[in-house]
Amino acid sequence: MTPLPIPDLSRPIRSRAITAENPQGDPGAGGTASSHLGPSRKGRPCVTIQPGETATIARIEGPGEIRHIWFTCPDLTDAVGYVLRDLVLRMYWDDDENPAVETPLGDFFCNGFGARCLVNSLPIVVAPTGGMNCYFSMPFCRNARITVTNEHPGPIEGFFYQIDYVLTEVDPGTPHFFAQWRRQRLTAPGIDYIVLDGVEGRGAYVGTYLAIAALERHWWGEGEMKFYIDSDTDYPTICGTGTEDYVGGAWAFQDRMDPGGDVEVLTYSTPFLGYPHHSTRDRGRMDPYAKDIAPEHGMYRWHLPDPIHFEASLKVTLQQIGQVGTGYFERSDDVASVAYWYQAGRHRPFPDLPDREARRPR
Repeated sequence: MTPLPIPDLSRPIRSRAITAENPQGDPGAGGTASSHLGPSRKGRPCVTIQPGETATIARIEGPGEIRHIWFTCPDLTDAVGYVLRDLVLRMYWDDDENPAVETPLGDFFCNGFGARCLVNSLPIVVAPTGGMNCYFSMPFCRNARITVTNEHPGPIEGFFYQIDYVLTEVDPGTPHFFAQWRRQRLTAPGIDYIVLDGVEGRGAYVGTYLAIAALERHWWGEGEMKFYIDSDTDYPTICGTGTEDYVGGAWAFQDRMDPGGDVEVLTYSTPFLGYPHHSTRDRGRMDPYAKDIAPEHGMYRWHLPDPIHFEASLKVTLQQIGQVGTGYFERSDDVASVAYWYQAGRHRPFPDLPDREARRPR
């Protein structure tokens, strides 16, 4: 097992944290707001984000590095909205007007479909109940900005957060952290779903989250993950063997292969890979006609011990292939994803994020 790192005392490092109690992260300014209990007694533990509002959660003057993020908010999922898909998380580094991170809040934390689930991995942890944690290192040379946009029909009353970071020297060539969400509500048979494209420059791919709603019958996960690196054109350098194999599973995540018996689908969550979400029940609580849904499958793979390096460009795709018996077939499913990577220098603007209705789970 890799030993825990020893804190670096060889250079100046100042620890800071931004919360609703100390929104600027100033020294000696935490917990100053008053409540009915008196001064500095939990006077402002959270904020309210109104419909249509973009709240700046953190604005940091660097150089420095974000080392931990914690968010939580009420579960307002109902017949009119899915709060974890309706809230949009964005992060900006070093005066760049284009976000380096742009994704629905829940999907960033491996909670797709607007539904909560527990995640027990190394960089992403979702603890009871809805405590969303991120440990990806996020360095910046000049400044950092984190925003949350509320596209939910109602206010988010009780948005809690803590951004733990350090102020320290950062080499100008240090790569930035990126995360991008995509979705195709109905994939085209025989055409691979695009997880990531348009990345140019030098970097390393470090993770994938997949949220797949299986819209057709039978086994859905024979599709292979493909990584087109640098000069790859028709064929990729790295190609897997199947979707459940990519996240470390096997044999359709089943506890047995007896076609005539009951088969249980097993979920799991480990430091670098997992399949924490499987559901066939609707999460909305106000629609008595929507109970059974297309099976939802949420899974992740972190390439932290084995990052996928590229020097000039990267494209990542996923096939949608099913299986009946021993025969394969091309499928059409609802696929969403978050790609996580590090990249040096400026980046190309992302494709437009789909609007709230286009992000809505089926």
